[in-house]
Amino acid sequence: MVQFLRKHFKGDLVIWVITLILLGFSLVSVYSFVPILVKIEGGTPFKYLFKHFIYILLAVLAMYWVHKRDPMYISKMSKIIYYGSIALLIFTLFFGTKVNEAGRWVKIPFVGLTFQSSDFAKLALLIYVSRMLVKKKDEMNDWKKGFLPVMAPIVIICGLIVKDNFSTAAILFMISFTLLFLGRVPFSKLFSVIFAGILLFVMAVGLHKALPELNILPRYDTWMNRISNRYENSGDIDQAGNLQANNAEQAIYLGGFFGQGIGKGKVKEFIPEAYADFFYASFVEEFGSFFAIILVLFYLILLYRIMRIALRAENLFETYVCLGIGILLLSQAAVNMMVCTGIFPVTGQNMPFLAMGGSAMIMACVGIGIVQGVAQKQEEKNSVESEPVFA
Repeated sequence: MVQFLRKHFKGDLVIWVITLILLGFSLVSVYSFVPILVKIEGGTPFKYLFKHFIYILLAVLAMYWVHKRDPMYISKMSKIIYYGSIALLIFTLFFGTKVNEAGRWVKIPFVGLTFQSSDFAKLALLIYVSRMLVKKKDEMNDWKKGFLPVMAPIVIICGLIVKDNFSTAAILFMISFTLLFLGRVPFSKLFSVIFAGILLFVMAVGLHKALPELNILPRYDTWMNRISNRYENSGDIDQAGNLQANNAEQAIYLGGFFGQGIGKGKVKEFIPEAYADFFYASFVEEFGSFFAIILVLFYLILLYRIMRIALRAENLFETYVCLGIGILLLSQAAVNMMVCTGIFPVTGQNMPFLAMGGSAMIMACVGIGIVQGVAQKQEEKNSVESEPVFA
């Protein structure tokens, strides 16, 4: 198995092993966690397992193809990818399929599959910002020539996402802001962005409350209700969201150290998003805290290996894009865990490589493919430098 991976999958072997283990394990977990979906939408667990398997195949193929590309090819394509993501987000805004009261999904014709446009936009933005940070690195003190061309894409993408998915927009903005910090953008400009962001948010909230018929922030009330219900314990507000959170905590409690066993979890059947937004709770219920700790270690090792590759990269674009991808993957996993344990208000962030959700899985694997492309480049360079020179 190791020899096969080394022959066909270049780059960091540890990242390959962890990614493939998580993808393989997701087949078991998703099959076990979909009873609630079967009750709501009908069908059988095999139907959802087969659909998930198709997404895994697409994700692995995409990851393999991308890791064979030179990272600088990705850099050159970043502008096309970025504008493509804007077009997709605008299309979704007007023609997206409604899911949980939010138009976030695009139906793929003829095949019956759906795609979440924000998943593509997240990666597209990180790639584009990484390129712009390199391109404008000597002009960052100039607002017009340097800073605004880097900041504008972040505002545009996050602005298009925030209407239907506040948490995703907020996380993406913070990750992009971290890249700006790592890209040595002057502190004065970063603080100006923070101040402007707070001011715009306050104005948007004020307009939302003053002119409710405009519905400027359609998800604002839901979020505020969840926060109020979570931390003030007011039982009449957003009871559905609170019930999910309480059931998630109950599932974790019942999981104990070694879990209830595969398919034997009972509380998961009362958590609507047990296979996605509340994946971690379902995982702990059936596999226990022991394997939950191993899962956390997997993600931390993954982040460490990605950061290691980023810091060894031969150019800044590769460094920035690897760091952005690593932080994005760990942030999504961390938010899922914090939601399930009651630390964070209920929001929709999947566990990378594990939860059911084709677009999220495909884009996470594409991100790993980019990182492995950088690692492969380093590997080839090291092998050339280590070759003996004969006089």
